[in-house]
Amino acid sequence: MGLFQDAKCFKGSLCCQLLFLILWLPSYQDVMAEQKQIASSRISSMVELAKAPTVGLFDPIEISPAVMPQYPYPTEPLSPSYPTFPARYEPILTGKCPVNFSDISNILDKTASDCAGPLAALVENVICCPQFTSLIHIFQGFFSMSSDKLVLSSTVADHCFSDIISILASRGANNTIPTICSIKSSNLTGGSCPVKDLSTFEKIVNTSKLFEACSAVDPLKECCRPICQPAIMDAALQISGREFMINNNKNLGGEVNHMDYLSDCKDVVYSYVSRKLLSDAANTAFRILSSCKVNKVCPLTFKEPSEVINACRNVAAPNPSCCSSLNIYIAGIQRQMLITNKQAIICATLFGSMLHRGGIMTNIYELCDVDLKDFSIQAYGIQAGCLLRSLPEDVVFDNSTGFSFTCDLSDNIVAPWPSSSSITSMSLCAPEMSLPALPTSQTLKNMGSNSRGLDCVVLIFSFLILSASLH
Repeated sequence: MGLFQDAKCFKGSLCCQLLFLILWLPSYQDVMAEQKQIASSRISSMVELAKAPTVGLFDPIEISPAVMPQYPYPTEPLSPSYPTFPARYEPILTGKCPVNFSDISNILDKTASDCAGPLAALVENVICCPQFTSLIHIFQGFFSMSSDKLVLSSTVADHCFSDIISILASRGANNTIPTICSIKSSNLTGGSCPVKDLSTFEKIVNTSKLFEACSAVDPLKECCRPICQPAIMDAALQISGREFMINNNKNLGGEVNHMDYLSDCKDVVYSYVSRKLLSDAANTAFRILSSCKVNKVCPLTFKEPSEVINACRNVAAPNPSCCSSLNIYIAGIQRQMLITNKQAIICATLFGSMLHRGGIMTNIYELCDVDLKDFSIQAYGIQAGCLLRSLPEDVVFDNSTGFSFTCDLSDNIVAPWPSSSSITSMSLCAPEMSLPALPTSQTLKNMGSNSRGLDCVVLIFSFLILSASLH
């Protein structure tokens, strides 16, 4: 991860220097923590007397203690990493999947790491499921290399899918990945797509055009000026038989499950692409396409913010009651999952639109120092949220630091307040395709307690996995 390459960014801040020191602590230190409450609320310094919310904004991430290793020194200081890795073991396979899994071992390893046991549910939307989906596409194409078929039969798919999950679990992955990611063995069969063999596919589809579009996907351009995505959709339309009807203005709205039908054909196209590319190249392409998809929507669930609306409807200046209510609400959001910087922009705008519709016209994000990172999971101990970069990210395991990944936008970028209750006009594809500008020392003002000591644009974020339940 290059943990010490960015050491200069920690200078000038006592908190960051302490964090830097903590990361050197021995990996055997205890990872069980006591529940802590924050000493003061995250309210502007103009309202120092505001009552702190009863729910800690930056409580540790909570996971069942059943997954936690037990250490002999329960009173020792905490390490900010999860310094153990489940021992590998030989998986029990069905013996009925005619594939040499060692040929795609590197992709299996990457997937197992990205979907590591207790972390899988926290990073499902941005790391685990995109990688697991890519593995399924790659396996489908890899399996078809020895035949004219681009898909698996239902029976073989069941056996191979079972073996894939067993292998991933034997390498430390969460064995409930199919449930977490809503992927089944039927995803390997091509479902209801009418074209499932190579010869028919190559007769219908302009394969040279498809290969040219998807052989080298540009991570900086694909999401806003797509090339591979429309090529895959065109191929799926062609083999599904829908293209002719669309060109003749036929109405597809009345067809049963036509979107599922098209989705099945897209899986066949993915199989063909992965058949033609090396596994690493296919994985890179598929992950970029996934990042384009996940960064278009907010994955968080927002309950009705009635208490926030009641407390903040008529405020025009920093208000203790309003900020406390808002902070308590956001504390619940922070327990959901890790998200990317672009997702955070959409989530902040979506939530702001809900508040706007409730009658809150004042930008309470600014009044109460609500930043983009406040919409993601909070780091234990350093009181800061972690936003992933919008580009594909992987979980990395290191023998000394545990599971980790790089956080982006750890500076305090104020969450965007919508100009209206609608977000239909919002686009992350401006000509420069940039995120909000990073704040400077001149622009930082009314900083809440959450921002103190965090002046690094990028932090290496090693998660500490703690007790209780996931939401």
